[in-house]
Amino acid sequence: MHNNPGKDQGLDRDFRNIWHPCTQMKDHESVPPLHIERGEGIYLVDKDGKRYMDVISSWWVNLFGHNHPRLNKALIDQASRMAHVLFAGVTHTPAIDLAESLVKLTPPNLTRVFFSDNGSTSVEVALKMSLQYWRQTGQAQRTRFIHLTDSYHGETLGALSVCGINLFREKFENVLMENIEVAGPDCYRCPLGFKRESCEAECFEPMEKALEENRETIAGVIVEPLVQGAAGMKMYPPVYLEKLEKACDNFKTHTIYDEVAVAFGRTGSLFVCGEYELKPTFLCLSKGITSGYLPLAATLASEEIYQAFYDEPASMKLFIHSHSYSANPLACACANETLTLLTENKFLSGLKPKIELIKEMGNKTRELKWCGEFRQIGMIAAIELVRNKQSKETFPQEERVGYKIYLEGLKRGILMRPLGNVIYFIPPLVITDNEIETMINTACESIQAVLGE
Repeated sequence: MHNNPGKDQGLDRDFRNIWHPCTQMKDHESVPPLHIERGEGIYLVDKDGKRYMDVISSWWVNLFGHNHPRLNKALIDQASRMAHVLFAGVTHTPAIDLAESLVKLTPPNLTRVFFSDNGSTSVEVALKMSLQYWRQTGQAQRTRFIHLTDSYHGETLGALSVCGINLFREKFENVLMENIEVAGPDCYRCPLGFKRESCEAECFEPMEKALEENRETIAGVIVEPLVQGAAGMKMYPPVYLEKLEKACDNFKTHTIYDEVAVAFGRTGSLFVCGEYELKPTFLCLSKGITSGYLPLAATLASEEIYQAFYDEPASMKLFIHSHSYSANPLACACANETLTLLTENKFLSGLKPKIELIKEMGNKTRELKWCGEFRQIGMIAAIELVRNKQSKETFPQEERVGYKIYLEGLKRGILMRPLGNVIYFIPPLVITDNEIETMINTACESIQAVLGE
């Protein structure tokens, strides 16, 4: 058993009682978790005063870093009025303001906002709304969804049913919905030999075929627009989404955009669908919506979807899905301030020089012996490490290359959480130029410490 007497009794207590997510707890017998005391901007500070640059925004949520004064004030001001109230038969101004802003800032076909409390649930809501819509409009046979290989949409059972990563779903396969997995874009290892910068998404053909062959039974298609996060920040061009929208319109099938990870400035714009003038049937949001202050999620739907549920009470067409913390006023207040920060003073335009600097620094990482690819969309970037650049051979999972690089990063004051052999960066949007340089240089030093020059 882990035992660290005298050094940090809090860690002993942690090991005795806490079960951490996505963690083999036996690791903590030899490597205890960081005991973080406070946050300051893009940094976390442990009990000994050591600072760590949080280059993954604490699982992609902290848009404006830790302990932001305006977000603190929004939270405190709302707490002085009301911390929580049920959201059935009751409403409140923070939720009204937030829904109004989301509808205004997203594509014009999205007119209704359903609040929940996490990204997985925002996806569950979209899936259930889609299924119930088809049932209530006379097409109850539409019960399946198409998802992409390597897709990730959360870890509740419905969301796992549209997950394309075996690591998450294989242990629960026998209880998951039967859906359809389609080969998605794999731009680094494109089987057709094209480049993401110049292709026309020729890889869309399997999706077209799946829609054609299952046109009578498909409820919708769910995608992570532009970036498949948990797959290792796999990135693909917007032309794929343009083809998807056209095909789904043709087959009268719903589109579900899971922008939980990529919305709110991550790609350089507020929303991927808005940037490319796309019109998904559903838009799922969470993570950065409160800049990491409190759990909150939203599922936006089209007016057509909403009207299929709007009827006399006796019809029982209402959407029965509830959460005790739906539209929590504290969370909504933080979300409103987050949107204000994102949309005032040309904040998003101000990201362009940072995006260019990340690109410039990233180009230098390609000189690393082990860098198979550096890829970037907006403020999201990734280095895919390979054993051999020519063959693109990966490092075996049992070598735990990413984990070793993570540990090296901690020694150097940088908090990363690699996805297998992919070292990625999704820092707070307020990161400075000097911090961007430090972030990538330190990551490279950590890679070299593990793999050699």
